Amino acid sequence: MDDFTHINEQGRARMVDVSEKDVTLREAVACGIIYMSEETVELIKSGGIKKGDVLSVAQVGGIMAAKRTSEIIPMCHPVMTSGIDINFTVNKDSVEIYSKVKCRGETGVEMEALTAVSAAALTIYDMCKAVQKDMVIGDIKLLEKSGGKSGDYKWRK
Repeated sequence: MDDFTHINEQGRARMVDVSEKDVTLREAVACGIIYMSEETVELIKSGGIKKGDVLSVAQVGGIMAAKRTSEIIPMCHPVMTSGIDINFTVNKDSVEIYSKVKCRGETGVEMEALTAVSAAALTIYDMCKAVQKDMVIGDIKLLEKSGGKSGDYKWRK
């Protein structure tokens, strides 16, 4: 049982105690992509989606989701984020989503960054589903993280 950090003596789930960890500046960057038709991309760019400004709404949705990550991911600690930024790259047949989350605390913000990307992609899907239902969300991954005991990490292709 000692090998499992999220299992207690009775073999049940527990949240890890981070109270003894150092408070450090922590940062995480994640990305993902939503694939769609060229026509849907053009509607996003031209403001032709009837629900409104797709990327503005997706940006707010991603920020809101990052702040509530611990409410939907069972073993995630509540984190007081100090900064959340979401950016988009609009391609011919896709939208790339990038999130950057920062905090000063005892635990990292990788899950917050990944949740922000996921929620932003789902928001784009929701905003555009009336014109296209076969969009595909994928390639969600942590690109980098810094701070904490485990040190820095960078995605390698």
